Amino acid sequence: MNLNLTLIGQAIAFAVFVWFCMKYVWPPVMQALQERQKKIADGLDAASRATRDLEVAQEKAEETLRESKEQAQQILEQANKRASQIVEEARETARAEGERIIEGARSEIDQEINRAKEELRAQVSLLAVAGAERILESSIDESKHRELVDKLAAEL
Repeated sequence: MNLNLTLIGQAIAFAVFVWFCMKYVWPPVMQALQERQKKIADGLDAASRATRDLEVAQEKAEETLRESKEQAQQILEQANKRASQIVEEARETARAEGERIIEGARSEIDQEINRAKEELRAQVSLLAVAGAERILESSIDESKHRELVDKLAAEL
């Protein structure tokens, strides 16, 4: 056996094998690798997009939460202002009602004072007439001297 012929045969067989692999085996393997790389790249892109979307969603959630807190704070402030306003209106109403009641009481007191003065004048005029009768020991006709009695009562 010739070693050279064996080496040449093996080299030819190897060349045919390499050519066959390059022609029929290598393209599907390369295509499968490229598809696998594309799937991996797409998966990484999708993961990065999902991460970004998650960050955006978290930012929106935080923004919504912050806005809700601000709105709640504003509503509380408005409610407190309205409560203060209602209390102040009630105070003003009560103060006005109190003043009205006081004025009514003063008016009633003034009327009572005037009635009491009139009663006292009438009693004083009767006492004056009675005193004058005793002093003069004669009866004074009240109807004749009514003008004099009224003048006396007005002076008292």
